[in-house]
Formats: sequence, structure tokens, C-alpha cells
Amino acid sequence: MQILVESRIVWARTGNKVKRKIRCTTGKRRGRIVSTVGACNKRIDIKKRYVFKRAKQRFKSRMAIKRWRTKRYNPISRRVRRLNRQKGHRNPNRPKIGRKTTYKRR
Repeated sequence: MQILVESRIVWARTGNKVKRKIRCTTGKRRGRIVSTVGACNKRIDIKKRYVFKRAKQRFKSRMAIKRWRTKRYNPISRRVRRLNRQKGHRNPNRPKIGRKTTYKRR
């Protein structure tokens, strides 16, 4: 039996709220964050893609500065970053090994 994972849950900022969204792992929108799992396989609007690509070419540096400022200073964006940070996936059966002591050899 094989488990097929088509999406992962992530947290995203929508306005001034933090909402749970989906990151697509398959489909036409692979790697993109969408609101529902069904949106991963929706057809892509070519006009929207073309318009956004043009806007990115024209305002690339301006968008980067604005994005950096938001991610650094907006408290909601900082909360989203903290929520999406991966926890340590440590095997509970693995023995805990203390810090090794080091000493100089003579």
C-alpha cells in the first residue's frame, strides 16, 4: 500500500489574517500555494501569467524591496514565517548522544 501525498499544509498571510493554505506537490501548479487542494489541477490563465511576467520585468527591484520590507517588519508576515518553520523531525527511538568532549593530544 502506497500513500499518495498531493499537497502539504502551510500558513499564509491573507490581508491582516493568517490562514491555512495548501502547497501543491503535483499538478500544473506544483510548488505554488493555493487555497484549496482542487486548485492544484485547475487550468492556468495564460493572460494573467503573461501580465504578471511583464510586471516582474518592469518592476523587479521595486517588488523585491517591497517584499523584503514586508517580510522583515510586518508582524503578521513574521508570524507566518515562524509557523512555517519546520520542526526537528527526530526519530524518538534514536538514542540521545551527549556532546563529545574534546581534548588536546600531546
